[in-house]
Amino acid sequence: MSSLSAEQRHQLDERLSQRFIALDPAGYFLIKLDRDSGELIAEHYGNGIDERGLATDPDTGEVISCRRADPRAPIATYRGRSAKELGMALTEGDGPFPISRLDHALYLGRELQKAQRCLEEGSTYIQD
Repeated sequence: MSSLSAEQRHQLDERLSQRFIALDPAGYFLIKLDRDSGELIAEHYGNGIDERGLATDPDTGEVISCRRADPRAPIATYRGRSAKELGMALTEGDGPFPISRLDHALYLGRELQKAQRCLEEGSTYIQD
């Protein structure tokens, strides 16, 4: 296997981000930074999944829009001082766990690491 430049690695990741992703029936997360407390926040939202594989509001059955005017309320909020601490809160202990798919857990791990880096650097975090 040949070594990739940083630009080639970025292009590879961009292509991989375009693939079909099966949604987690356990819900989705919005990750945020709380700079005042120095914490990472993961808000967990429930969802259904329709026949097209789109996330739906469990109460209305309507497809959830990214441009929704009225924000949904999270069903749970998790906080941690590091990506590891927050990841452990999401995946360890007695359960039930808010993640049901391994690909979702890996995605969240990557995003939490990225969010922690942004928190440490003081840069803006944008969830992929």
